[in-house]
Amino acid sequence: MLLSISLLIGQTQNTKSPSEFWFSLSSKEKISFINGAYSALSVLKKKHKEEVAKQYLNDKNWIEPYYIERYYSLIDEYFSESVGYDLQLITMHMDALYTNSDNINIPILEAMKVVSLIQDGNRKKANLRLLQLQRKY
Repeated sequence: MLLSISLLIGQTQNTKSPSEFWFSLSSKEKISFINGAYSALSVLKKKHKEEVAKQYLNDKNWIEPYYIERYYSLIDEYFSESVGYDLQLITMHMDALYTNSDNINIPILEAMKVVSLIQDGNRKKANLRLLQLQRKY
């Protein structure tokens, strides 16, 4: 996880595009990056759930609001359920995504989200998100 954080910091400090940064990594570094991102998102979701539980532990009438449920579903979009922990497959698809010149400036975590959505069969949502990202970046 520390490697991923340091790679993210390093990416923001130089002028490389996200795709140049991605292709500068070795295969093992790419897998470590994806693993670190998965770990960070997983810990973030778990800690948030714990804090919500602490805050409303004694309130028997409390019902989880929609925005919390939506927050968790947005985090889950970064994980590919069908691929599981075959991180090599995710990195190969990230490589393929970044070979298209329209995608070179898409941030790595956003690219990871698009790849995960596609792997889980959410092509329509993934393609819409990809078009939005291409326009933005």
